[in-house]
Amino acid sequence: MTANTVGRLCFRNVNALAPMVRVGTLPTRLLSLDYGADIVYSEELIDIKMAQCQRVVNEVLETVDFVAPDERVMFRTCEKEKDRVVFQMGTADPDRALIVARLVENDVAAIDVNMGCPKEYSTKGGMGAALLSDPDKIEAILRTLVNGVSKPVTCKIRILPTLEDTLSLVKRIENTGVAAIAVHGRLKDERPRHPVHCDFIQAIAEAVSIPVIANGGSLDRVKAHADIEVFRKATGASSVMVARAAMWNPSVFRSQGLLSVEEVMEEYLKYAIRYDNHAFNTKYCLCQMLRDKVESPLGKQLKSAQTNEEICEGYGLQEYYKKTQAELQARREAIQTNHNHPDQPVLDGDVTTMRVKFERREYPGEFSPKMFLLEWSRKENLEQPRYETVQRSQDRAFQSMVTMTGKKYRSTLWEKSKKYAEQASAIVCLRVLGLPEGRAGEEYSGLVGKRKREEKNTALPGDLIL
Repeated sequence: MTANTVGRLCFRNVNALAPMVRVGTLPTRLLSLDYGADIVYSEELIDIKMAQCQRVVNEVLETVDFVAPDERVMFRTCEKEKDRVVFQMGTADPDRALIVARLVENDVAAIDVNMGCPKEYSTKGGMGAALLSDPDKIEAILRTLVNGVSKPVTCKIRILPTLEDTLSLVKRIENTGVAAIAVHGRLKDERPRHPVHCDFIQAIAEAVSIPVIANGGSLDRVKAHADIEVFRKATGASSVMVARAAMWNPSVFRSQGLLSVEEVMEEYLKYAIRYDNHAFNTKYCLCQMLRDKVESPLGKQLKSAQTNEEICEGYGLQEYYKKTQAELQARREAIQTNHNHPDQPVLDGDVTTMRVKFERREYPGEFSPKMFLLEWSRKENLEQPRYETVQRSQDRAFQSMVTMTGKKYRSTLWEKSKKYAEQASAIVCLRVLGLPEGRAGEEYSGLVGKRKREEKNTALPGDLIL
């Protein structure tokens, strides 16, 4: 089974890591994937904070970071999870939700809206479970996202006091065009100690045609991998979302059985070091795994640690820490050397990037870089270049990616117009391929076809920007 079907995330017959505040950061998500999770959700991230973030390619860590104005990394992701990570946001505003979704959509597999969290930090702004009492706003948010982004959109809810009201809500949600709905089988005022209402989830699964993801079974139902399927059958759901059982031991997703918490913590810590996870977040997640052993000698040493290096001492991973830091430093120095030569291409996932800006005055001829690339593709009998352009909400700047012979190229700089952004991506492609681009002072290449050469006699100077 694969969670990715024809380029879009499939939500049927999957086991998912639930969105969990402070827990669902990159190390936990990657570890869960290693152990067998099909889909991993980020922790809930609030739209107001995310809308202020800048997307930054972290060349040292090989991640994409969304960085707040105070330089805090609000969301970090990487190529390994790109096709299976679901970004969950907290929102009560359709327009702001769309801004955030468009900011992250090229780096995640799907977008989810939290409509079930009962905690005050979520509900006080009309988000989370507060949305359950405003179905019109739920519809507005989901329709805006479904119509505004290219990735699947989902939501996570709690059940309402009556089955009738619950079914009415989920049918309205289904009609918005969402790809799936996750259902925590408890009322918004119920807590983990209360039994999950499997009958409500089953009724929902029977009432809608989209996949239903059952959640809420960690109290007494999901202790190991085999229990996930039992919970799925008890609810009649398409899929299962695991929260606290995975927080305590992510190897709950492992079909071969649970691993010891000690082994899991070591593997978690390695990811935390590799991806420079914040030490306090690392401590928090490890403490959740220790559970009732948090007052043990290891637990006390963990709680007193202030840095990831000090945390590693308690687990005997000092050498791993030093080795990883040396590797990251070497990469940092190599990247700095490359930055001293800005024309060097850099691989961002599967996209080749360069720091290129299209300056119209540098291309005085009537044949633009886009035209040179198009004519080259015709000459070589190749598929014509395809351009995909996005617009940044903060300043409405544009960035374009061109696909040529199955490879992708993009400038790291943003342009003032869609046309200029496409020209910049064409320049990146031409330079990487070693082809002429029509720049001033460049020798005539003969790439431009006869038909275009003949048009030179009648074209007005500088009137052609494809």
